Amino acid sequence: MGRPGSGSTRAIALVGAPGAGKTTLLEAMLFASGAIPRQGEVGATSVGDASPEARQRGQSTELNIAGFEFMGDRYAVIDCPGSPEFAGAEDYVLPAVDLAVVVADPNPVRAGLLQPILKALEDRGVPHAVFVNRIDQARGGLDEFMATLAQASTAPLVARQIPLVEQDKVTGFVDLALERAFAYRPGQASQQIDLVGDLAAQEADARFHMLEQLADFDDDLMEQLLSDFNPSRDAVFADLVTDFHGGLIVPVFFGSALNGFGVRRLLKALRHETPDVLVAAGRMEFDGPCSYVFKTSFAGQAGKVAYARVMGGELTDGDELTAETGEKSRAGGLLAVSGLSTRKIDKAHPGDVVGIAKLETASAGQVLSMDGKPRRCAIPVVRVPTLYAMSIAAKDRKDDVRLSAALAKLAEEDQALEVTLDPETQETLISGRGEAHLQVTVERLRRRFGLEATTQAPKVSYKESVRKPVTQRGRHKKQTGGHGQFGDVVLEIRPRARGEGFAFSQKITGGVVPRQWIPSVEQGVRDALERGPLGFPVTDVEVVLTDGSYHSVDSSEMSFRAAGRLAMSDGLRACAPYLLEPIEKLTIHAPQASTSKITQAVSARRGQILGFQPREGWSGWDDIEVCLPRSERQHLIAELRGLTQGLGDFTAQFDHMAEIPGRLAEEIVKRERPAA
Repeated sequence: MGRPGSGSTRAIALVGAPGAGKTTLLEAMLFASGAIPRQGEVGATSVGDASPEARQRGQSTELNIAGFEFMGDRYAVIDCPGSPEFAGAEDYVLPAVDLAVVVADPNPVRAGLLQPILKALEDRGVPHAVFVNRIDQARGGLDEFMATLAQASTAPLVARQIPLVEQDKVTGFVDLALERAFAYRPGQASQQIDLVGDLAAQEADARFHMLEQLADFDDDLMEQLLSDFNPSRDAVFADLVTDFHGGLIVPVFFGSALNGFGVRRLLKALRHETPDVLVAAGRMEFDGPCSYVFKTSFAGQAGKVAYARVMGGELTDGDELTAETGEKSRAGGLLAVSGLSTRKIDKAHPGDVVGIAKLETASAGQVLSMDGKPRRCAIPVVRVPTLYAMSIAAKDRKDDVRLSAALAKLAEEDQALEVTLDPETQETLISGRGEAHLQVTVERLRRRFGLEATTQAPKVSYKESVRKPVTQRGRHKKQTGGHGQFGDVVLEIRPRARGEGFAFSQKITGGVVPRQWIPSVEQGVRDALERGPLGFPVTDVEVVLTDGSYHSVDSSEMSFRAAGRLAMSDGLRACAPYLLEPIEKLTIHAPQASTSKITQAVSARRGQILGFQPREGWSGWDDIEVCLPRSERQHLIAELRGLTQGLGDFTAQFDHMAEIPGRLAEEIVKRERPAA
């Protein structure tokens, strides 16, 4: 029936859509196991979601880690945020866990929200079961829910239980593998009841359907069913475990985490059916004693703490650790973790999830070997795309250096957060999964680093170009006593094709502009291009120096630079300047049911629809290719999530610059023109 007492700690990930009750389930597991004396209230007294940011929002904003023992076996549970605003952390967790429990809401409308999660688990080969939470609040049958959820899963869903329904209310369940019925008791273990009458008939039909599903992968079982032979309970459990470990089926359990319904039965299933840590190590192609880092954080005196799972061997405080690059470090303390609380331990065993203190060079996704042999994880982790950005600055300029250091630390902790310097606007940008994600980042700056910061929407890198050619003279003449200043140039200014940038050349004959001062003329031209007549940098223009004059005493590099700047500034005003904006190419990933609404939303944002096609490997999803002005992307993700129940996502990259039409250009120049 499984592997109780195998010795290694079982690592379980809790995943699911936002609001499904993952953190409540973690709390219920801790209470059912006796790890905590009473079940706390999520958002107030719970072990998970204990940070101020999580409690303020009533949702997980980071990973929650807790451990406990149940019936003599050790468990480490990692509760992953469900909100797309805080996605990304689970990508580093899933490769290393033994299995994942997908927490689901019984509402059929929300069943489709689990497709991206199920797809991620399938792609990584992680065994996973579904726990349908709040079953006591479900009304009517669950057939619609199961049918909708089945569309989101490649592997067939196998109901391990059927709910007991009395007067349209779920009061218990029948375990189809055990062939036993149980009545729920709030805060206590379920009570076994007699399996008789209509209930026995329902159980027989549901169990036969479960066995038929298993027989799809077991010819012997198929022959037994065709011969009306009832397989033994041990044989059924063996099939369930084998098919589950192989990713052939997805078991489905029911319960209510808030009331403790079905939690102990889930724990017992996990006890018997969770694969050994060696299976996860084999999936990651680890061949010796090592630990896998899935998260880091900075923790005061403990320095940088790496949260890791011991995939093989034992880890002792003070051990030398070897990264995949060959770099050596030393474990500066081992910590058992339960929410925000930690306690020191001397040794970690296979499967344990621990904090390793004072690992200043550790990073998520890193493998640390205990035998000196560099290793790397065979399952690549692709960072989730950033979807929303804000510019950020210290409220007090003297804190600029501190702000940069603090942001660097937060970006190391949060793999979905990026900190960059925009080379064109010179703004520091923080980019992440959405507005709430970046608000949490700013709150952490205040709480953990004592830094007040101001944020605003990033500036758009508008530019300008010219529509017609002109020839323009620029003369700089100044006499102040002694040597004066004199420079005289004639420039031909003409437009270039979009994207060709700036080009400078000269056709000077007879030395009317001495060769040594021609580079100064070009520099003066470049000075003028930094701010054109509309107030923005100028691009896609060609300049030819054709004529000029000089004074043997008063001419200099500075004089000809000034002459070049004057000629270019005056000439640009005569070239019919117009405004350009950056256009990005986006690939929007969304359910097909939302495609038409999304194309309408993109068109309303001045976007161009390039086409759409089925998303490869995603049943019922589209990839929508669009071009969209950068200024219109800022709040696109909020609208996209509203149209797709939070499922929509996109990637973006710069594509080209495009002219902005008349009245809109005038409005932008009036609103965005930088001060002189």
